Amino acid sequence: MEPFIRINSDNHDEWLEKRKNGIGGSDVASVLGVSPYKTNQQIYDEKAGLKEPENIDDKPVVKYGHDAEEPLRQLFMLDHPEYELFHDSYMILQSTEYPFMQVSLDGELTDVNTGEKGIYEGKTTIIHSSRDLDKWKDEIPIYYYSQCIHAMNVTGYSFFWLRVQISFAWNPDKKEIRDYFYRKEDVLADMEYVKQEVIKFWTENIMKGVRPGLKLPEL
Repeated sequence: MEPFIRINSDNHDEWLEKRKNGIGGSDVASVLGVSPYKTNQQIYDEKAGLKEPENIDDKPVVKYGHDAEEPLRQLFMLDHPEYELFHDSYMILQSTEYPFMQVSLDGELTDVNTGEKGIYEGKTTIIHSSRDLDKWKDEIPIYYYSQCIHAMNVTGYSFFWLRVQISFAWNPDKKEIRDYFYRKEDVLADMEYVKQEVIKFWTENIMKGVRPGLKLPEL
Protein backbone atom coordinates (compact mmCIF):
# COMPACT_ATOMS: atom_id res chain seq x y z
CA MET A 1 0.00 0.00 0.00
CA GLU A 2 1.29 3.47 -0.85
CA PRO A 3 2.37 5.59 2.16
CA PHE A 4 0.31 8.50 0.86
CA ILE A 5 -3.15 9.39 -0.36
CA ARG A 6 -3.97 11.19 -3.60
CA ILE A 7 -5.95 14.42 -3.35
CA ASN A 8 -7.48 15.58 -6.61
CA SER A 9 -8.48 19.11 -7.62
CA ASP A 10 -10.62 20.27 -10.52
CA ASN A 11 -8.67 23.42 -11.33
CA HIS A 12 -5.63 25.54 -10.51
CA ASP A 13 -7.34 27.70 -7.87
CA GLU A 14 -8.66 24.67 -5.98
CA TRP A 15 -5.20 23.10 -6.10
CA LEU A 16 -3.61 26.29 -4.73
CA GLU A 17 -6.11 26.37 -1.86
CA LYS A 18 -5.40 22.77 -0.87
CA ARG A 19 -1.65 23.42 -0.91
CA LYS A 20 -2.11 25.73 2.06
CA ASN A 21 -2.92 22.74 4.30
CA GLY A 22 0.64 21.51 4.62
CA ILE A 23 4.29 21.79 3.66
CA GLY A 24 4.85 21.16 -0.04
CA GLY A 25 8.00 20.61 -2.04
CA SER A 26 8.40 24.26 -2.98
CA ASP A 27 8.17 25.25 0.71
CA VAL A 28 10.92 22.99 2.05
CA ALA A 29 13.97 25.06 1.08
CA SER A 30 12.42 28.02 2.89
CA VAL A 31 11.71 25.92 5.98
CA LEU A 32 15.37 24.85 5.98
CA GLY A 33 16.59 28.40 5.44
CA VAL A 34 18.31 27.64 2.12
CA SER A 35 15.91 29.26 -0.35
CA PRO A 36 17.09 32.35 -2.28
CA TYR A 37 13.44 33.22 -2.97
CA LYS A 38 11.52 33.12 0.32
CA THR A 39 12.43 32.95 4.02
CA ASN A 40 11.16 30.54 6.67
CA GLN A 41 9.30 33.44 8.30
CA GLN A 42 7.48 34.20 5.04
CA ILE A 43 6.42 30.56 4.75
CA TYR A 44 5.24 30.65 8.36
CA ASP A 45 3.14 33.78 7.69
CA GLU A 46 1.53 32.08 4.69
CA LYS A 47 0.81 28.75 6.37
CA ALA A 48 -0.45 30.46 9.53
CA GLY A 49 -2.90 32.49 7.41
CA LEU A 50 -1.26 35.81 8.25
CA LYS A 51 -0.42 36.64 4.65
CA GLU A 52 -1.53 35.48 1.23
CA PRO A 53 1.24 34.05 -0.98
CA GLU A 54 2.35 36.46 -3.69
CA ASN A 55 0.97 35.57 -7.10
CA ILE A 56 4.01 35.36 -9.38
CA ASP A 57 2.36 33.47 -12.25
CA ASP A 58 2.60 36.47 -14.59
CA LYS A 59 6.34 36.99 -14.13
CA PRO A 60 8.12 36.16 -17.43
CA VAL A 61 10.60 33.75 -15.87
CA VAL A 62 7.83 31.89 -14.01
CA LYS A 63 5.58 31.79 -17.07
CA TYR A 64 8.42 30.45 -19.22
CA GLY A 65 9.20 27.75 -16.66
CA HIS A 66 5.54 26.72 -16.55
CA ASP A 67 5.22 26.62 -20.33
CA ALA A 68 8.43 24.61 -20.64
CA GLU A 69 7.29 21.87 -18.22
CA GLU A 70 5.48 19.69 -20.74
CA PRO A 71 8.09 19.90 -23.55
CA LEU A 72 10.82 19.04 -21.04
CA ARG A 73 8.76 16.12 -19.75
CA GLN A 74 8.15 14.81 -23.27
CA LEU A 75 11.82 15.14 -24.19
CA PHE A 76 12.81 13.27 -21.03
CA MET A 77 10.51 10.41 -21.98
CA LEU A 78 11.98 10.27 -25.49
CA ASP A 79 15.45 10.03 -23.95
CA HIS A 80 14.40 7.48 -21.29
CA PRO A 81 12.06 4.89 -22.85
CA GLU A 82 12.84 2.59 -19.91
CA TYR A 83 10.18 4.48 -17.94
CA GLU A 84 6.47 5.07 -18.02
CA LEU A 85 5.38 8.46 -16.67
CA PHE A 86 2.17 9.60 -14.99
CA HIS A 87 1.41 13.26 -14.38
CA ASP A 88 -1.61 15.16 -13.05
CA SER A 89 -1.09 18.91 -12.69
CA TYR A 90 -3.72 19.25 -9.96
CA MET A 91 -2.94 16.19 -7.83
CA ILE A 92 -1.44 16.43 -4.35
CA LEU A 93 0.18 13.43 -2.68
CA GLN A 94 -0.28 13.61 1.10
CA SER A 95 1.66 11.48 3.57
CA THR A 96 -0.58 9.19 5.64
CA GLU A 97 1.84 9.23 8.60
CA TYR A 98 2.39 13.00 8.53
CA PRO A 99 -0.61 14.58 6.74
CA PHE A 100 1.04 18.02 6.77
CA MET A 101 3.73 16.64 4.44
CA GLN A 102 2.54 16.83 0.85
CA VAL A 103 3.89 17.20 -2.67
CA SER A 104 2.77 17.81 -6.24
CA LEU A 105 5.02 16.00 -8.70
CA ASP A 106 6.11 16.86 -12.22
CA GLY A 107 5.93 13.15 -12.90
CA GLU A 108 5.74 9.69 -11.35
CA LEU A 109 8.06 7.22 -13.07
CA THR A 110 7.72 3.45 -13.31
CA ASP A 111 10.65 1.36 -14.53
CA VAL A 112 9.11 -0.88 -17.20
CA ASN A 113 11.60 -3.67 -16.45
CA THR A 114 11.68 -3.72 -12.64
CA GLY A 115 8.44 -1.99 -11.65
CA GLU A 116 10.39 0.39 -9.39
CA LYS A 117 8.70 3.73 -8.76
CA GLY A 118 10.49 7.04 -8.95
CA ILE A 119 10.07 10.79 -9.22
CA TYR A 120 10.63 13.10 -12.17
CA GLU A 121 11.24 16.81 -11.57
CA GLY A 122 11.74 19.38 -14.35
CA LYS A 123 13.34 22.81 -13.95
CA THR A 124 14.40 25.79 -16.03
CA THR A 125 17.02 28.23 -14.78
CA ILE A 126 18.96 31.26 -16.01
CA ILE A 127 22.67 31.43 -15.18
CA HIS A 128 24.01 34.92 -14.50
CA SER A 129 27.54 34.08 -13.36
CA SER A 130 30.09 31.28 -13.12
CA ARG A 131 29.15 30.98 -9.45
CA ASP A 132 25.56 30.22 -10.45
CA LEU A 133 26.81 27.55 -12.84
CA ASP A 134 29.02 26.00 -10.15
CA LYS A 135 25.86 25.20 -8.17
CA TRP A 136 24.96 22.70 -10.91
CA LYS A 137 28.39 21.04 -11.05
CA ASP A 138 27.88 17.32 -10.41
CA GLU A 139 24.86 18.01 -8.17
CA ILE A 140 21.61 19.92 -7.80
CA PRO A 141 21.47 23.27 -5.96
CA ILE A 142 20.38 22.70 -2.37
CA TYR A 143 17.06 24.53 -2.80
CA TYR A 144 15.98 22.12 -5.56
CA TYR A 145 17.61 19.09 -3.95
CA SER A 146 15.63 19.59 -0.71
CA GLN A 147 12.41 19.69 -2.74
CA CYS A 148 13.20 16.30 -4.28
CA ILE A 149 14.21 14.86 -0.92
CA HIS A 150 10.88 15.97 0.55
CA ALA A 151 9.08 14.26 -2.33
CA MET A 152 10.99 11.07 -1.55
CA ASN A 153 9.86 11.31 2.08
CA VAL A 154 6.22 11.67 1.08
CA THR A 155 6.19 8.92 -1.56
CA GLY A 156 8.81 6.47 -0.32
CA TYR A 157 9.80 5.97 -3.97
CA SER A 158 13.13 4.37 -4.93
CA PHE A 159 14.79 7.12 -6.97
CA PHE A 160 14.43 10.55 -8.51
CA TRP A 161 15.50 12.27 -11.70
CA LEU A 162 15.83 16.02 -12.11
CA ARG A 163 16.07 17.44 -15.63
CA VAL A 164 17.07 21.08 -15.99
CA GLN A 165 17.23 23.37 -18.97
CA ILE A 166 20.00 25.90 -18.32
CA SER A 167 19.95 29.26 -20.12
CA PHE A 168 22.79 31.78 -20.04
CA ALA A 169 22.10 35.47 -19.42
CA TRP A 170 25.08 36.55 -21.55
CA ASN A 171 24.00 34.34 -24.48
CA PRO A 172 20.19 33.91 -24.65
CA ASP A 173 20.49 31.59 -27.67
CA LYS A 174 22.56 29.06 -25.72
CA LYS A 175 20.66 26.41 -23.76
CA GLU A 176 21.85 23.22 -22.10
CA ILE A 177 19.95 20.18 -20.85
CA ARG A 178 21.29 18.27 -17.85
CA ASP A 179 19.96 15.21 -16.00
CA TYR A 180 20.69 14.28 -12.37
CA PHE A 181 19.86 10.90 -10.86
CA TYR A 182 19.72 9.87 -7.19
CA ARG A 183 18.78 6.58 -5.56
CA LYS A 184 16.99 6.42 -2.22
CA GLU A 185 19.66 4.38 -0.46
CA ASP A 186 22.21 7.11 -1.19
CA VAL A 187 20.17 9.95 0.34
CA LEU A 188 18.67 8.33 3.44
CA ALA A 189 20.48 10.63 5.87
CA ASP A 190 19.30 13.71 3.99
CA MET A 191 15.76 12.34 3.91
CA GLU A 192 15.76 11.93 7.69
CA TYR A 193 17.18 15.40 8.27
CA VAL A 194 14.63 17.10 6.01
CA LYS A 195 11.76 15.09 7.51
CA GLN A 196 12.69 16.07 11.06
CA GLU A 197 13.05 19.76 10.14
CA VAL A 198 9.64 19.77 8.45
CA ILE A 199 8.04 18.00 11.43
CA LYS A 200 9.64 20.50 13.82
CA PHE A 201 8.50 23.49 11.77
CA TRP A 202 4.92 22.25 11.60
CA THR A 203 4.54 21.05 15.18
CA GLU A 204 6.63 23.66 17.02
CA ASN A 205 5.84 26.71 14.88
CA ILE A 206 2.64 26.31 12.86
CA MET A 207 0.66 24.27 15.40
CA LYS A 208 1.81 26.35 18.38
CA GLY A 209 1.58 29.71 16.62
CA VAL A 210 5.24 30.52 17.24
CA ARG A 211 6.95 32.47 14.47
CA PRO A 212 10.40 30.93 13.88
CA GLY A 213 13.67 32.78 14.07
CA LEU A 214 14.93 33.99 10.73
CA LYS A 215 17.09 31.59 8.73
CA LEU A 216 19.02 32.96 5.76
CA PRO A 217 20.93 31.02 3.09
CA GLU A 218 24.69 31.31 2.86
CA LEU A 219 25.73 33.65 0.07
